[in-house]
Amino acid sequence: MVTQARKARKLRAVAFGRAGAVAAVVIAVDQLSKHAIRSGIDVGDHQKLLPGVTLVHVRNTGVAFSLFSGGGTLVLVFTLAALAALAGYLALRPERSWLWLPTGLLIGGAIGNLVDRVLNGAVTDFVKLPLWPAFNAADMSITVGVVALLLVVEGRGSGGRRA
Repeated sequence: MVTQARKARKLRAVAFGRAGAVAAVVIAVDQLSKHAIRSGIDVGDHQKLLPGVTLVHVRNTGVAFSLFSGGGTLVLVFTLAALAALAGYLALRPERSWLWLPTGLLIGGAIGNLVDRVLNGAVTDFVKLPLWPAFNAADMSITVGVVALLLVVEGRGSGGRRA
């Protein structure tokens, strides 16, 4: 007979394994894309990719939309606190369907940008849309992760059940 504690440990292990796999993919895609931009486009240059989409090479020392530019320690502490809170929530709620997905997207995006800050002193942003600041794959992952987290935590699953 499987005890409740054993079942909870298994659920936690599965949830963290899935979140870790998603985070690893996000980090790899993010770092590879940033490396390609740093290798192929000089800082400040741009190249048209598609109508309305331009590849640029921007060094961002802040966070989203260059907020808190130069706030290295503050950004690091906030990022680590947010990651710890997210991991804690997943540990407390491993039975919540699909919670591992936004957790992996958010952790992967945060770590991807954190790696840039630590290794390069700034985050490489490279996708530019009209009337929007440049961003990168980690930023996209964080944005999708926030929306997915809201849907998982507040949304309804199949059959009208809470997700």
